[in-house]
Amino acid sequence: MEIWLNPACSKCRSAVRILDEEGAAYTVRRYLEEPPTADELRDVLERLGLEPWEITRTQEAEAKELGLGAWERTEAGRERWIAALAAHPRLIQRPIITADDGSALVGRSEGAVRDALGRTGGGTARGVGA
Repeated sequence: MEIWLNPACSKCRSAVRILDEEGAAYTVRRYLEEPPTADELRDVLERLGLEPWEITRTQEAEAKELGLGAWERTEAGRERWIAALAAHPRLIQRPIITADDGSALVGRSEGAVRDALGRTGGGTARGVGA
C-alpha cells in the first residue's frame, strides 16, 4: 500500500494514524516533494475510477490563478487537467491511498481509510471518501 500525502494536512495525518493503528504495511509518498508524473496520475485516476477534475482542489489559490473553474470537464479537456495536476501537485486531493491489489481511494475520512484497509485483501476500494 502507498499513501500520497502532505504532512501538513490533518486528513493525511489522520489516515497515517489509522494505518499505523491497524498495523498496515505502507510506504509514504510526499507528493509535493516527489510529484506524480502525468502517467502516474492517469494510472491512479483509472484505479480510482475518477476524472482529474474530481481529485482537484479547486479552491486553492493556484487553481484560481490557472482559471480551473472555467476549464472543460470533458474527455477533450482531460489531458489539460492531468498536466495541471502534474505541474501543480498542491492541487491534488489528499490523501490518496493505493493498494497492491489495484484498488485506490481518496481517504478524506476515517471510514474511507478503514474501507481501504478492509478491501486490500482482494476487494476494490474506489472513489472519494467523504
